[in-house]
Amino acid sequence: MLGVYVALFVLFILGPIVLVVVVSFTSASFIAFPIESYSVRWYQRIVEYRPFLDSLVVSLKLAASSALLGALIGVPAALALARSRTRSAGMLSTLLLAPISIPAVVLGFSLLYYLSALIHGVSFLSLLIAHTVLAIPYITRTVLSVYRSMSPDLEEAAAVLGGNRWQVLRHVTLPLVKPGIFAGAVFAILTSLDNLPISFFFGTATTNTLPVVMLSYMQNQFDPSIAAISTVQMMISVLVLLLVNRYYGIAKLNAA
Repeated sequence: MLGVYVALFVLFILGPIVLVVVVSFTSASFIAFPIESYSVRWYQRIVEYRPFLDSLVVSLKLAASSALLGALIGVPAALALARSRTRSAGMLSTLLLAPISIPAVVLGFSLLYYLSALIHGVSFLSLLIAHTVLAIPYITRTVLSVYRSMSPDLEEAAAVLGGNRWQVLRHVTLPLVKPGIFAGAVFAILTSLDNLPISFFFGTATTNTLPVVMLSYMQNQFDPSIAAISTVQMMISVLVLLLVNRYYGIAKLNAA
């Protein structure tokens, strides 16, 4: 019975994904199943429809940049909170989860007003700041988990052997927490690529992300090109996960 349950669960999860991929190869001008004939015409449509490619480039740049900025902010915060013995450390650790704990629409609306008050307005910079706010909790929590599982004796031994704080951080701490940093960055990238509620508030003709363009496209027409661009988006996510497995391994990420 356990095997049957697992099989049904996997089918429930993968069924819609497989269906989208299959529909993307239809030759019909509408989405229907089963498929009568197959074609790659809708992948050609991705190339012909410039907003798809332009928004994909924006999404990739945004995901990579927000993950990098999130790491620059989240990693020092995690290292400081993990070794802190003050009562406020636990409260701050919980507070850092706020961006992913409140509704995304509320967060996007609030950030729009706040960043507009700072004269950034609707721009790529505002969009980058908003996505960085989302990236910080993922990176901070994974680094916190890895760093707390480390023995302080490792850093103390490096200090006893003559290493200063920078050398201990560079040669001992960061290499040991690197899987946590990488795992958090991957979560941040995947979240950014898939984000719609927050990106919707900051989209312009030059800064629209792929999910926003897809939503706008479906409001006017609904053809299998949506399935094709969705498949491309999923392939990017799968590629990121394969790179994680290749360089760090799922077992190491599970430890984080």
